[in-house]
This record gives sequence, C-alpha cells and structure tokens, in this order.
Amino acid sequence: MISKLPQKFNPMKKTICILFMLLSLPCLMFSQKVFKVKYDYQADIKVFSVKYDYQADLKVYVVKNDYQANKDGLWYFTDYDYQAQKKIYFTDYDYQADLKIFFVDYEYQVGWRNNEKQHLLK
Repeated sequence: MISKLPQKFNPMKKTICILFMLLSLPCLMFSQKVFKVKYDYQADIKVFSVKYDYQADLKVYVVKNDYQANKDGLWYFTDYDYQAQKKIYFTDYDYQADLKIFFVDYEYQVGWRNNEKQHLLK
C-alpha cells in the first residue's frame, strides 16, 4: 500500500505570501475612501475647498476606483458611509474646517502642504 507522504514545507510560497501581505498593508492602512455627509455632526472631518493650491493643507485628486486611493491625497468617494474610512462634511467657510483642500487636475500633483494636519486622515 502506498502511503501519502507529508507535504514538504515550501519556503518560497511562504515568502511570497508574506511579501504580498506586507505590500498590501499600506494600501489598506492609508487608503482614503471618503463619504460626503449632509450634516457637520455626522462627519469625522470638516473640510473646506479653497480656490488656490497655496491656501490648502492637502492637495486632492479624486480617483474613479477605490483601489486607486492608495496614498495621501488620492480620494475615492464611496456610495455609502459604511464603505468609507472617513466621513467628511464640506463647510461654507474656511474657519469652520479642520482641513483645507484643493482639488488638482492630475494625480501627480497630490500631497500635503501642511504636514501638521496629517493625523486627521490616519
């Protein structure tokens, strides 16, 4: 009778799995899926959209797919609040906001102008 031999430990498979998980982790931790709420008391962050980039704390580019929101400044607007990492409310005046943003035209333009506000999106 032929007995089944135990499957040998494959270190390459384990290494690939660990590498994949480590590379995926930053995308999960810092992805910026946001949901726009109707009232300020529902929001995690109050945001004001400024007219000029030099007035902003963060320059933002809106992406079309959630998997593209993989670094600071790349935002994906979700359809439902439970899908988002942060709920935001757009204020009428800059002094009401926790964070001032400027919407840019290209993905490469995103980034923080005021690093002191980074904690708001972590």
